[in-house]
Formats: sequence, structure tokens, C-alpha cells
Amino acid sequence: MPLEISKRWFAWALCHVSRRYDPLLADRKRGLLGGVTGTVVEIGPGTGANFRYYPSGVRWIGIEPNPYMHPYLRRAAVAAGIGADIRDNWAEDMDLPDGIADAVVTTTVLCSVRDQARTLVEIRRVLKPGGRLVFLEHVGADETAPLRRVQRMVRPFWGCIADGCNPVRDTEEAIVAAGFNPVRCERFRLPLGPMAPHIAGVAVL
Repeated sequence: MPLEISKRWFAWALCHVSRRYDPLLADRKRGLLGGVTGTVVEIGPGTGANFRYYPSGVRWIGIEPNPYMHPYLRRAAVAAGIGADIRDNWAEDMDLPDGIADAVVTTTVLCSVRDQARTLVEIRRVLKPGGRLVFLEHVGADETAPLRRVQRMVRPFWGCIADGCNPVRDTEEAIVAAGFNPVRCERFRLPLGPMAPHIAGVAVL
């Protein structure tokens, strides 16, 4: 599939998938996102499913390299009454000033960034001292679990249809290794087959 067609299709598909996926995460999103303040940088906001959970008054910057997501984002921002500053940079190079963000938000995106370790370094750079990484991600199953083998089997196909998503990433370990401290993390499962294992929490710089 040509790249431009793939990007357009993924934006359309994500909009429809989010209508089913987001309700499964709604309570956790309210708890995580309802308390953010100041300048919030959201990486890979997709079609804007998180806008409804932010408190009024936040300054929102979205890092979304897929231009076909942008119209969805603008509509969702208007509906939520939040100003949307959308940038088409990649997570590994956000082109933002050092220490601009009070919080960086990632929801089901660290699975698909091109370089997870570099992205976490970039997140640290744009956060203020004491700033928070707020995350909600699907992750790899335990190394010894049968589901881990299933995730490895479906990874090539899944990456093709889900914008490079890698279902076996150990994202909690990567956040800790990036130097965040403390890291508060909850592990839970959703009825999503190979994508069942999830984590949610807050990591402080």
C-alpha cells in the first residue's frame, strides 16, 4: 500500500477503532489526565480521543506526524474547548524548547515510535524538572508467558496494519531505564487478544 494511502487509511481506521477502545480506558484516563496542568505535550494524539479528559486551561501541544490525523484533532479540540497546537514532528525530535512541558502524555504510542529509547530521552529533554510523563500503553506479555510467543508471531503483520506498532515492547522497563524516578505503574489486561497486557501510570523527572 503506498505510504500516503496507508496514512490516510490509518487515520480513518483509528477514528473508528477509538470508539470501541477508548471506553475500555475511560476510567483510567480520567484519573491520569484529569489532574494535568500547565503545558501538556501529547505524543501521537491520533484523532483526539484524549481531549475530553483534560481539564480546562491546559496549553496543549500535539506531536502528530500523520497529517491525515490533523483534521480529526482540530474537530475534537473544538468540541472539548481546548486550543490545539499541532506539530508534524516525530517523537524522537519534537523541535520544542528544553523544559517546556509540565507533562508529557503518551497513550498507546510508545509501542509504535521508531526509536523508543531516543523518544524517552527527548521526553526528558522537553519536561521541566519535576515534570511528569503520564502513560497508558499496551505492552509485551511476560517473557515466559505463552502470549509472548503469540505476540512475536503476529508482530510483522500487526506492524503493517497498525502503523508500526510492536506488541512485544517492554515499555515499563524502558521508562525506568530512561532515568525517571519515581515511576508509579499499574499493570492490567483488557479483552484484546494479543494486545491484552497494558500499563498505566506516572513517571517523574
